Amino acid sequence: MDAFIVEILFGGFFILLLLGAPITIALGGAALATFMAVEKNPIAFVQIAFTSVGSFPLMALPAFVLAGALMEAAGISKRLVDIAETLAGPITGGLGAATVLACLFFGAISGSGPATTAAVGMLMIPAMTKRGYNRPYASAVTAASGGLGIIIPPSIPMVIFGIAALGLAPPPEAIAKHGEFASISIPKLFIAGVIPGLIMAGSLLIMNYFTSKKHGYVGLTDKWSFSDIRSSLRKGVWSVLAPVIILGGIYTGLFTPTESAIVAIFYTLFVGIFLHRELKFPSFLNSLRTTTWITGRVLLILFTATVFGRLLVEQRIPAIIAESMLGLTDNLYLIWAMIIIFLMFVGMFMETLAAIMILVPVLLPVMYTVGVDPTHLGIVVICTLSVGFMTPPLGENLFVASGIGGSTIEAIVARIHPFVIVSVVAIFLIAYFPQLSLWLPRMVGY
Repeated sequence: MDAFIVEILFGGFFILLLLGAPITIALGGAALATFMAVEKNPIAFVQIAFTSVGSFPLMALPAFVLAGALMEAAGISKRLVDIAETLAGPITGGLGAATVLACLFFGAISGSGPATTAAVGMLMIPAMTKRGYNRPYASAVTAASGGLGIIIPPSIPMVIFGIAALGLAPPPEAIAKHGEFASISIPKLFIAGVIPGLIMAGSLLIMNYFTSKKHGYVGLTDKWSFSDIRSSLRKGVWSVLAPVIILGGIYTGLFTPTESAIVAIFYTLFVGIFLHRELKFPSFLNSLRTTTWITGRVLLILFTATVFGRLLVEQRIPAIIAESMLGLTDNLYLIWAMIIIFLMFVGMFMETLAAIMILVPVLLPVMYTVGVDPTHLGIVVICTLSVGFMTPPLGENLFVASGIGGSTIEAIVARIHPFVIVSVVAIFLIAYFPQLSLWLPRMVGY
């Protein structure tokens, strides 16, 4: 590892941030300066960046963002939110709780953190603001909840983890010490993510409750109304069916998660035009504009972040840090703690899919040696990297929520740190108790 190159890369990045440059400029500027310092052809910078936004799994991002925008225009998102609101009822901070629940529902459709944040945020941030919620707080709870989109199946990062892990067999010494390891598959990862996803959502609900109680954000109603719940479920039956159809198609092998994004679009068009009859041509064009704006903003960050990440890999910085940490102790709980902290650091700077592809070949063989099930590792990795969606400087959900709600990134970050803390506590719980991830797959025969 060349210390001079690392100094240019990180030094340039932090200097540009201190000067007030946008995150895209800071990442790209530091990476380009490093390219020039090592006398690399700048054309390679463009080639790496272009390749990063042309991957097949990434095609799901604009498709799911479009699906989310169309769901708003077609009345699907509104019905999901109505169901979430009736379920929240008299709970203190009811709209905040409804936001978490709506992201939980929508996460089963989108598989993307930014897409979930966009679809739910377009409805819930204005609604919370009208009910007296602080606007940056409304954006913060939405950005924090949007991370559930990659934990609740279907999840694009789970697909990437499964692909990266399939080619890594357990070392013979690990098998001799711990016996045969359970196999890993993408459907198994999907099933394993259900309970951890609910735990992560529960931690956000608890923090929203105490924050709302402190600031006087009251519930939506005086008590639960089962007639209202029944009515919202009846009106939202086609909305609830969306994740059932998408997940059912993935589990039965009818289509991949990326293809499910296209299915979501066509399903939304069918429901919006022929069933709800709320999707009109002007709103369809507006959905396309919204998709272009949100996707373009996220992809610009990814464009430069991938080059930055590639330079980190070339200098073996993630591998060196990981190997150093795991060489300190063989205590499983300490190893989990170091990995979680390390992944949080990586998630602050690196796009989730790139981080998974880079780190899985480093972490998985080591975790095999201490007897960790690969599916359990995958869930912990994805849950931890989901926190990166709400932590600067990369934090895509922060940018999406800022664009929708109109609050500055700084104002949102100032109110999102309690959600980061409870999310980390939930991650440690999931890591230290593997049955939370592995019980459900075993119940269904994996």
